[in-house]
Amino acid sequence: MKPTVVRKVTRAEADVVKTLGDLGVATVHEAQARTGLMRPYMRPIYPTAKATGTAITISCHPGDNLMIHAAIEFCQKGDILVVSTTSESTDGMFGELLAESARAHGVVGLVIDAGVRDVRDLTEMEFPVWSKAISAQGTVKATAGSVNVPIVCAGTIIRAGDVIVADADGVVAVKREAAAEVARLAGERFAKEQKSRERLKAGELGLDFYGLRAKLTELGVRYVDELE
Repeated sequence: MKPTVVRKVTRAEADVVKTLGDLGVATVHEAQARTGLMRPYMRPIYPTAKATGTAITISCHPGDNLMIHAAIEFCQKGDILVVSTTSESTDGMFGELLAESARAHGVVGLVIDAGVRDVRDLTEMEFPVWSKAISAQGTVKATAGSVNVPIVCAGTIIRAGDVIVADADGVVAVKREAAAEVARLAGERFAKEQKSRERLKAGELGLDFYGLRAKLTELGVRYVDELE
């Protein structure tokens, strides 16, 4: 594809985005049939990091952050930068100065299938980041890439406008056109889990209310008082 910058992005409704973020990665992932989860090597740079927003997708040459700078011009409040590279990279492509610029244009976080730097500064300013690596290795600004085109980030296809939910459990993407329905399903799942939580707290065994005793019998599990 010829290097391309798409200016306009269709975003999900803000209340839907907020609902998905409140419910969290694990619940959203389960609600959409266990799809959209990025690979588990994508970890937050500090434990309490949490962000939800609209994906601004960025395809960069490895070791080159030119297109991250180009993308910020088109960001709005509530957007998340989602960055992939055209081949594997662990270079520190994003740091404190870029975070300051991004935040000034409404960006609420970064998901990058490469490296970041200035982690202490990013943590102090509470700018949430999920990355494959942390590296002080610097980058250049020399090679064209693309903004707001479909990319693959950590094994998941992301389109500009998709909803990104990120927390301590990882990162999950929700297709924009399915976001409202996934939010509804995730809310129902959360309510169901609340009821299960109360039963477990009261001492009821999961073996019983999940109906797992029959499964154990079906699998041939035997109970004995002691081994012979």
